[in-house]
Amino acid sequence: MSDPDGGVRQRQAGPMKRFHEILLLIGQLNYTWTNTESLLIYLIAGLANVDKETAVIIFLTLNTTRARIELVERLAKMAKTPSERRQEILAVTQQLGKQAKLRNKYSHCIYSFDETGDQASTQLMAIFDSKDTIKYGKIEQIDDVELARISEAIDQIMKINKGIWGIVERHSFPR
Repeated sequence: MSDPDGGVRQRQAGPMKRFHEILLLIGQLNYTWTNTESLLIYLIAGLANVDKETAVIIFLTLNTTRARIELVERLAKMAKTPSERRQEILAVTQQLGKQAKLRNKYSHCIYSFDETGDQASTQLMAIFDSKDTIKYGKIEQIDDVELARISEAIDQIMKINKGIWGIVERHSFPR
């Protein structure tokens, strides 16, 4: 079954239903994220007053989402950017930054499922240093509440996507 925005959210019956549901949702999260992150190219082009090809090279040269968002924010904060435009761009980059946390969690973890595929968890692939110890691999369950959080993040990222397109169109940024 497709949702109105073109994403696919299927409910499967039988064994491994939960396994497939989780993988489908994580895949949709990553697809929605990368599709939306790539729209930063148009913001870079418009704010830096360059063509799309140049903006693509700048975008690809920056190898993290954080660096790309920071570049867009810094360009928006330049004195030559009209205040209203600055505020609307900073609003979408702030929203994108909030959604990046959940996306990063699911992009940088190991998934574990029980033999039935019903019980799922993530193990974060990060080291946490304290003064005299280290911890790594925090384990968290993927339950119904977490699945709802992922679905909500997907919806929010799709809204951000539409918001960026609106900015690009309103300000005639290169496409």
